[in-house]
Amino acid sequence: MKTPKSIEPLVRDGLVDEVIRPLKSGKEAAVYVVLSEGEIRCAKVYKDVNKRGFHKQAQYQEGRKVRNSRQARAMEKNSRFGRQQQEEVWQNAEVDALYRLAAAGVRVPQPYNFVEGVLLMELVTDEHGSAAPRLNDLELSREQALEYHGLLIKEVVRMLCAGIVHGDLSEYNILVDANGPVIIDLPQAVDAAANNNAARMLERDVDNLADYFGRFAPELLTTEYGKEIWKLYQSGELTPQVALTGRFQGSTKVADVRSIMREINDARDEAIRRRYEHED
Repeated sequence: MKTPKSIEPLVRDGLVDEVIRPLKSGKEAAVYVVLSEGEIRCAKVYKDVNKRGFHKQAQYQEGRKVRNSRQARAMEKNSRFGRQQQEEVWQNAEVDALYRLAAAGVRVPQPYNFVEGVLLMELVTDEHGSAAPRLNDLELSREQALEYHGLLIKEVVRMLCAGIVHGDLSEYNILVDANGPVIIDLPQAVDAAANNNAARMLERDVDNLADYFGRFAPELLTTEYGKEIWKLYQSGELTPQVALTGRFQGSTKVADVRSIMREINDARDEAIRRRYEHED
């Protein structure tokens, strides 16, 4: 097929030998199957910010790094340049997340290069070598649902141990290859330590998994892995090998208000006493 204009720079640089066919097209990007360095890979072409709706929510962008103060000011003003810079940060978030997660052993497509708004990465395939199906396209048995859910919860944990929350995880951005689920589409990924919405996003991701797999294995609908995982993360006890229960018990201890007020008053009286002693 004819090489899309956006992929021409990769062809000139020798990163892509041939564009074989389109794979899919969505609101954010178009994906093509390409031949690269003798391997079949895919090229994700992010759509121009001016050619689609711009709906990046502030909750995802909190904590993301910008190059300089000029870029930050432009993004705050939401000028044309600012929107372009915001788009660049958005794209880089996915690229950075893929490299970090792949290095941490998370099942994501292996990234190879990122040039002028085109992400070159692994093509996830099924056992026949065809593009792997999305999770929502499969009909699962109860046993498969439990297996895939367990595998994905481990991936969520591994991601969080690498400091990343997917932020929009669902059956629509999970592929299934010959070895199980593969997580894709990470432009909305957030830094768990820098984003105040990270805990809520993690819980939502995990709840989405429970809701979907719960159609085939209803016992998953009552699990609370999200709260359990975040509590372990906050306490510094989360590791990729952690044994989870799916149960969570929040604190039911009632604060002793009288005792707290007594300690406050004692501290105040002590401060007054020391001040008078100093004046004497």
